[in-house]
Amino acid sequence: MLIGYARVSTTEQDASFDAQKRELATAGCEEFFCEKVSSVAERQQLQECLRFIRKGDTLVVTKLDRLARSMRDLIEIVDQVKEKGAELRILAMSLDTSNATGELMLNVLGSVAQFERSMMLERQREGIAKAKAEGKFKGRAPTAQRKSADVIRMWSAGTKPPEIVEALEISLSSVYRIIRSEQAMRAEEQGLMAA
Repeated sequence: MLIGYARVSTTEQDASFDAQKRELATAGCEEFFCEKVSSVAERQQLQECLRFIRKGDTLVVTKLDRLARSMRDLIEIVDQVKEKGAELRILAMSLDTSNATGELMLNVLGSVAQFERSMMLERQREGIAKAKAEGKFKGRAPTAQRKSADVIRMWSAGTKPPEIVEALEISLSSVYRIIRSEQAMRAEEQGLMAA
């Protein structure tokens, strides 16, 4: 059975979401798992999809970045798929892990994608440092930095976002933004340590 997985990061990406689902249907997918969630957040539909897959199935995605956030994440997902006796197909790359060439290409392309992400973050850090040196970048106000630290501290201790909102008197969207940023930074650090 062909099983499709589609993901977009925000609700504003409806056109991309619909396009992914159309591509997956055209490819012959019979079962679909779809979600609107950032790659750094918990991807519940992806986990459901990985539990659903059986021997002989093929997990189909339109693009590599719709599936994995780092090389480490990609390897873990591919390992889970393989453990089930299933395969992975990425439509945009005409890549299929059912053969050795497909597996090799997946590893090479995943490494290149992670390298590009690391370079982008490095350029971003350099740009911020340069802007700070020129006095053009001030960063967040000290109170915002303190609130961000408080959000992370409370969230790490297990406090639920609505309780953080009440305690710190900030919006729920700000709490989720700070948590997503922290998760992305942790994921990036883990990816760099694993490389």
